[in-house]
Amino acid sequence: MRSLLLPLALCSIALPAAAQTAGSVVLQAGWLHVQTLDSSTPLHTNALLVLGRESSFDSPGTSASIGNADTLVLASSYFVTDHLAIKFEGGIPPTFDLYGKGVVRSPLLGQLINVDLGAHNPIASSRQWSPALLFQYYFRHPEATWRPYLGLGVTYTWFTNVELSKGFYDDLNNEFGKTLAVTNLKSPNGTHVDARSSPDWAPIVNAGLSYAFNRNWGLSASVSYVDLKTTSTINIFAADGTRLSHSTTDIDIDPLVTAVVLSYVW
Repeated sequence: MRSLLLPLALCSIALPAAAQTAGSVVLQAGWLHVQTLDSSTPLHTNALLVLGRESSFDSPGTSASIGNADTLVLASSYFVTDHLAIKFEGGIPPTFDLYGKGVVRSPLLGQLINVDLGAHNPIASSRQWSPALLFQYYFRHPEATWRPYLGLGVTYTWFTNVELSKGFYDDLNNEFGKTLAVTNLKSPNGTHVDARSSPDWAPIVNAGLSYAFNRNWGLSASVSYVDLKTTSTINIFAADGTRLSHSTTDIDIDPLVTAVVLSYVW
């Protein structure tokens, strides 16, 4: 019996540390941090100023920025070969806050219409949905404990639950909405504000390192850069549905995404 135990023990030690081989499915769950590297254009506005006369103007010094966020990430990878994996990534959509800077002021009705964006920060919030598809190349042999990898991919991002803060909403509605309604001979009652952000296809560059605890369990850390853009739009309507004002700003979000996940080879 002893003569059999020693060879069995040696065989168990020689078993591969990881099973990321062709045909493997890897399930992952963990923490994801999104740090935005954003920039934006000044707010551009088209407004019906007086009796249906439209005016188009920029508000110099205005800008928008997006805060950072943390969330749970869920992903699965399929190894086409020992080195090439296709990964689908999702998780719980994080909520981001939008911050404003500068004063929106009409050049013709500047004394009547002006809104300080910085007075109501954060001026809005939204939930971001960003499912991603990546192609990743893993270096070293499949049984290696440490395996660095590089990846390229794409994500389609859209935004839901876009909500303006109460202070910002009231300021816009009172300063812009009611004033523009009166100057266009409409009722100042019932004006309302609508906000939204445009979706975007964005490329992803990804790099990371995986560590195998044993044949099934492992840990992976990665960083990704996403070339993500959106156009933030704010419309103000009169009670009868007439659009009184249409304001936009283009935001380069360009997030740097850090992830640490626990992996299980299925």
